[in-house]
Amino acid sequence: MSPTDQTATRTGSKKADRRSDRRSSRRGTNTTQATKTPTIIKPIAGRLKPLSISNLEKIHDASLDILAQVGISEAPDIVIDTITAAGGSVTQDNRLTMPHDLVNTALKGLNRGFSLYGQSSDTTLNLKGPRTHTGSGGAAPQMVDTISGQYRAATLADLYDAARLVDRLEHIHFFSRSVVATDMESERALDLNTAFAALAGTRKHVMVSASDPAHVRDIAEMCFTIAGSAEAFHQRPFLSLNINHAVPPLRFSADACEVLAQAAKLGLPIMINTFGQMGASSPVTMAGCLAQTNAETLAGMVFAYCINPNVKALYGARPMITDLRTGGMAGGSGEQAILTAAASQIAKFYDLPNSTIAGATDSKLPDAQSGYEKALTVTMAAQAGANIITQAAGTQAGLMATSFAAYVIDNDMLGTILKAAQPIEVSSDTLSVTRISDAVRGDGHFLGQSETYQRMKSDFVYPNLADRRAPDLWQSDPGPDLGQKAKDTALEILATHFPDHLSLDIQDQLRQKFAIELPRERMRPK
Repeated sequence: MSPTDQTATRTGSKKADRRSDRRSSRRGTNTTQATKTPTIIKPIAGRLKPLSISNLEKIHDASLDILAQVGISEAPDIVIDTITAAGGSVTQDNRLTMPHDLVNTALKGLNRGFSLYGQSSDTTLNLKGPRTHTGSGGAAPQMVDTISGQYRAATLADLYDAARLVDRLEHIHFFSRSVVATDMESERALDLNTAFAALAGTRKHVMVSASDPAHVRDIAEMCFTIAGSAEAFHQRPFLSLNINHAVPPLRFSADACEVLAQAAKLGLPIMINTFGQMGASSPVTMAGCLAQTNAETLAGMVFAYCINPNVKALYGARPMITDLRTGGMAGGSGEQAILTAAASQIAKFYDLPNSTIAGATDSKLPDAQSGYEKALTVTMAAQAGANIITQAAGTQAGLMATSFAAYVIDNDMLGTILKAAQPIEVSSDTLSVTRISDAVRGDGHFLGQSETYQRMKSDFVYPNLADRRAPDLWQSDPGPDLGQKAKDTALEILATHFPDHLSLDIQDQLRQKFAIELPRERMRPK
């Protein structure tokens, strides 16, 4: 061996030793302290722009033409009276049309930059700009039983448990009704008990639905009682309503419009949602689907604005993909991901606070398919600037089921997605020229620098379930798999976490006013 070869060998050996030392150092590094306090993530999204400015303007113009020339059918009297008084008209074939000026006036005057709140001060959802918040949703009729893994009908107790679980999961920022309590005997009982169970189960912002204007008044009264007054609630609204005012293609839902009007009058924040299915209830092209869905959404926004110019309304265009082979939803498809991102971009084009659906996997259980479908759609929605992403955690089977284990797994997933949407801090301090100099002239690594340890605690998001150990350590002690760890975590939270933010006095007041069916002992076991 030549001297050069010997030198190279020695050099390579030293490098290998250093790499080995670094691996050993990393392997032995204690990250327990880093994971005690969750890292605060402040994502500023909106960097993904699937539509050019020119194409956004074309979609906007097409939507205005649809509203002015085609119109929307089956408008109830309250919508006709409100919109015609503002400049709209009814065609000979009974379609309500809205002129360009009316829509543009509403777009200019609508509330922007408001926040949604929880029942505690640390649960605020800031909707200014491209800030992203992720939460639950789905209104599923079924549960994936945590013990058996079998599907069963969802109950009011399941809804309360879902809220309690979300209350403990740091990357699920709000609780949108995740299941339909099938054990309720009437729509009134369903609406009121859903609101109560959600508000009692979590301090975070709550989103529910209502099937009747009278139920909206009752839900509002429930919120006013909790807040102490209507004025106190309006200052920090901790509940909002999901309202699907349109039935694609281009029809109004009379009952939902009555609900929307009542909510707007009472000052409840509202999600104005539309769900056109591409190729079924909207055109099979993405551009056509977006134009129609945008028109339907804008119709609801205009109506809400005309009812109450100060209304807190979120733009909720939610175009969905249909698998044309089966007729079923394809919520985890690549087409769904890009369509959702485009709809979110349209909302940002208007600078409107907005909500969308992402995470509606077609998988029946929290498995690999569930993971990649949810990660794809939620990531693209977040990067496109969606303010509120519902259905981002816990849903299965195309929104037909909810899984508590999935909540726990998805919480880890959401932490990584939100972190990826956080801007990179570039400053003289973070460029680290001095630290680089110290490292290369010293130990040859950064592990011993104080900033490394400090930022390990403040800057990094650590999964609660994912296994990041070296292969040899894993092989010597595999432990439970991800699914089992998620089930165990969910069961542990549900066995120990019983929120007490809603005082017993307030609970008693609500039980006296309304027929609450969630047993007291279910809420506070002895």
